[in-house]
Amino acid sequence: MPKKIVKKRKIKLLNFLIFLLVLSVLSFSVYFILQIRVKNLIVTGTNYIEDDTILELAKVKDYPKFLLTTNYTVRKNLEKYPYIKSAKLIKKWPLTFEIKVEEARSLFYNTNNNSYVLDNKENIKEVKSEYNFRVPRLLNYVPDKKYKSFVENMGKVNDDVISKISDIEYQPNDYDKDRFLLYMDDGNMVYLTLTKFKMINHYNEVLRQLENHKGILYLDNGNHFKIME
Repeated sequence: MPKKIVKKRKIKLLNFLIFLLVLSVLSFSVYFILQIRVKNLIVTGTNYIEDDTILELAKVKDYPKFLLTTNYTVRKNLEKYPYIKSAKLIKKWPLTFEIKVEEARSLFYNTNNNSYVLDNKENIKEVKSEYNFRVPRLLNYVPDKKYKSFVENMGKVNDDVISKISDIEYQPNDYDKDRFLLYMDDGNMVYLTLTKFKMINHYNEVLRQLENHKGILYLDNGNHFKIME
């Protein structure tokens, strides 16, 4: 009777060797793919933070491994930086990282504690600030409850309007405890309340209707303009 058992063992051994070879090739391929590094780094969404700073904070400046670098890690690294509101890593082919950044906006300078106030609720002391912001100054104290609402409403003001405001003063009266006075760079003054703060975004439109007159714009009550001679 032929020794079929020996033949079966040879077949099994050959299959096992083929399996090991395939497994080795796959393992090497996966390892090789995981070692491939990113070739291009792109930063978008920044205005005042330099790209090199973003790459360094994200820990991708040395062109890390493409597949092993995660959005979570990059986002976490970047959002520790007080000047960054949000961040996101997008992987693109061929081997490109796009890092989308939303910078925190500086809203005003608080003269009460010598700090810049950002729209992500960060307060940065002037002596420690890495950037110089051109923003209006808050000249006096605002009660805590009013202050929180004031910061939120300043966050709704457009950058091009914020750049036209020089100083802000809290000026409540007997009728309205939410009243503020804004001193504009062009010499005009604007009265606002917290509930109507977004109206200052129309300042450029109103300015065109003033025919170069200087005065006080009352947006807190009545929406009228008083010319100052």
